[in-house]
Amino acid sequence: MDMLLVDVGNTRIKWARLRGNRLARGKAAVHSGWRPADYARHLLPAAHGINGMIVASVAGARLNRALRSAARRAHVAIWFVTVPRRAGGVTVGYAEPWRLGVDRFAALVGAHALFTGVPLCVVGVGTALTIDLLDAAGRHRGGVIVPAPDLMMSTLLSETHGIRRRAHGGAVRAPGLFGRSTRDGIELGARYAAAALIDRAVEEGSSTLGREPLVLLTGGGAATLRTLLRSRCVGVPDLVLKGLAVLARATPRARRS
Repeated sequence: MDMLLVDVGNTRIKWARLRGNRLARGKAAVHSGWRPADYARHLLPAAHGINGMIVASVAGARLNRALRSAARRAHVAIWFVTVPRRAGGVTVGYAEPWRLGVDRFAALVGAHALFTGVPLCVVGVGTALTIDLLDAAGRHRGGVIVPAPDLMMSTLLSETHGIRRRAHGGAVRAPGLFGRSTRDGIELGARYAAAALIDRAVEEGSSTLGREPLVLLTGGGAATLRTLLRSRCVGVPDLVLKGLAVLARATPRARRS
């Protein structure tokens, strides 16, 4: 049974085909301005043999309607994942599970499947930076959401005048925390701030769990933070898709939505 797994973020969309137990290499694109025909062209050029689509989307109702329309045109069943209390070996720690982003939930499922029995800090670096603590038994202990480094930088550049003016050009790329130009100061400050928060999360997580959690870094901006961390960390590309694969295997067939 072949399934198409789709991770729709605020800026980018990622997708990969699940063939039995094998997840094919994923693809990604910026989806701004896409219409149903664009989703069909990129995601479903050869819908033959696909039993359904499983989607984790945080991009809103308008985009979801366009994706649903594309699936309908290709005669492919589609299932938008929602967040339950418990699935895929993970127990959601929020009082109201639906308030946990479905991308974060899928990433937790993927993380727990890859590192069963290991306490984890699952860090997603996209438009936002999210940190979720997962104990060795798969119990979600809560999370943190802050702007990711790129959003921190763009906010400073759009909401200030003096910084924006001084940040145009002049990059020196000095090593370490202290930049030699305004542009460097913004970029390094944002990245080191994110890295420091992750290290603090590991410290708090160690106190909560009695063991130091392993950091799993995923998302488009993960590579810019990995070398700045003092905590043990592993980079896992496409962790949301890996979680969707776990959920897909537990779902006999995609449900039309």
